[in-house]
Amino acid sequence: MLRLCGFRISNYHNKVRIALLEKGVPYEEDSGVHPSQKDEYLAKSLMGKVPYLEVDGTRLIESEVILEYLEEAYPQKPLLPKEALARAKVRELVTVLELHMELVARRLYGGLFGQGVSDSAKQSVEKELAKGIRAFKALAKFDPFLAGSEMSVADCAAAVHLPLISLATKLAYGKDALEDIPQVKPYLKMLGERPAVAKVNADRRAATEAAKAAAKK
Repeated sequence: MLRLCGFRISNYHNKVRIALLEKGVPYEEDSGVHPSQKDEYLAKSLMGKVPYLEVDGTRLIESEVILEYLEEAYPQKPLLPKEALARAKVRELVTVLELHMELVARRLYGGLFGQGVSDSAKQSVEKELAKGIRAFKALAKFDPFLAGSEMSVADCAAAVHLPLISLATKLAYGKDALEDIPQVKPYLKMLGERPAVAKVNADRRAATEAAKAAAKK
C-alpha cells in the first residue's frame, strides 16, 4: 500500500492526491505532516518538504518524481500520452507552470496570510511572472484539457497552482495576472466538476478553515 505524507493545504500534496484519485490507485494518507528542517524529518524527506510517498519501505520525494513513478507503476489509467513527443509536451507545460509561474508567484503568498510583500518583490515577480504566463498562454490548448483531449499530469498541476496564482496576484496588484487568458476560468470550473478534483478542493477548504480556527485559539 502506498502512503502519501503531507498536508491538505499544500498545492504539491494536492497535485499528487488528484493524480492518485484520477488513476484509481489505492493509498493511505497522513495529512498531518508539515515541512521541517529538523533532523528527524529530514531523515524522511531529504529536502524537508512535502509531500513524500512511502512505497514498501522506500520513500520518494518531489511531487513530479512521485507522479512519474505512479505513471510507470500504474499504467492502466494513464495521465501521460503514449507518444514520446506528446509526453514531452505535457512535461513542458508542467515545467512552465511550476518553475516559471508557481515558484515565481510564491513570493507573493505572504499576502494570502496577512503578511507583507515588499514593493521590490512585487516588481520582480510581476516581471518574471509575465514571462511564464506568456509561455503558458502559447502552450496551453484548453481542448478541453491543458494538453489536449485527455486529462494529464499537467491538469493535476494546473488545478492546484492556477487558483493560487490568480488569488496572490489579485491581492498584490489588484488584478488577476491570468485574466488575459479567458479560457482559464471555464477550464478550472470544468476541472472542479471532476470527482477527484472536487474532493481535493473540498478537503483543502476544510483544512484551511481548520487551520484558521486553530490560529485564533
